[in-house]
Amino acid sequence: MDGRTKLKTDENAVADAIGQLVLPFAHTPRFAADDFVFSSSNAAARSWLLGPTPWPERRLALWGPAGTGKTHMLDIWVRMHEALLLHGASLSHAHVAGLFAAPVPVMAIALDGADQCGDERALLHLINTAREHGMALLLGARTPPARWPVGLPDLASRLRATMAVAMGQPGDGLLRVLLLRLLAERQIVVAQPVVEWLLRRLPRTARAMQAAVRRLDHAALATGRPVTRALAAHVLSDMLAGSESHAFVPDP
Repeated sequence: MDGRTKLKTDENAVADAIGQLVLPFAHTPRFAADDFVFSSSNAAARSWLLGPTPWPERRLALWGPAGTGKTHMLDIWVRMHEALLLHGASLSHAHVAGLFAAPVPVMAIALDGADQCGDERALLHLINTAREHGMALLLGARTPPARWPVGLPDLASRLRATMAVAMGQPGDGLLRVLLLRLLAERQIVVAQPVVEWLLRRLPRTARAMQAAVRRLDHAALATGRPVTRALAAHVLSDMLAGSESHAFVPDP
């Protein structure tokens, strides 16, 4: 067997191992307040959620692309205010009615994935009832509420009147901290030169960093090998920009 054949065989074996592995445990991200990374991209959101300025009609929408830290900040706010956390995809009119009929009063509500809510009447009922009770209502979404495709005129009017604050894409400094934190959460040890190499070539978004670390974790567990530049080039070949050949070369 020549060297090229052996390389191809090793590469196929690695690819098969990565593809067949079933991870026994799901990774749960940490949302502690101390883990939140402060930067200019989330400064406005921090000011509105964690500062003393009252929200117009006690309602605020926190929006931004996936991976920008919306859920983390929303979770911090929920803990600070002992708020009830709901999810837009599962919100129903009966659910909302039951919240305000409960013997223990709800003081504040956060609705994550508010733009995923399929029951417009339930969302309208939640907004109206929260306002009637003088209750703080935080909506988390990927787009500002004025752009949600809703059919109910009253709901569209309420959403347009909702104060909206954006979470921006992180800058280079925050991306570095985010990548290191994601690796540490999964207990992946990566040499500093490999980290620098990844930062130069991965897309400049938080979502890309999350996807890359997830793939590296999967590959390292499947192959039983440390995360090297060769392994990263193989499993992230479709994500990396401006790098050398992505052919996998077994580490000595």
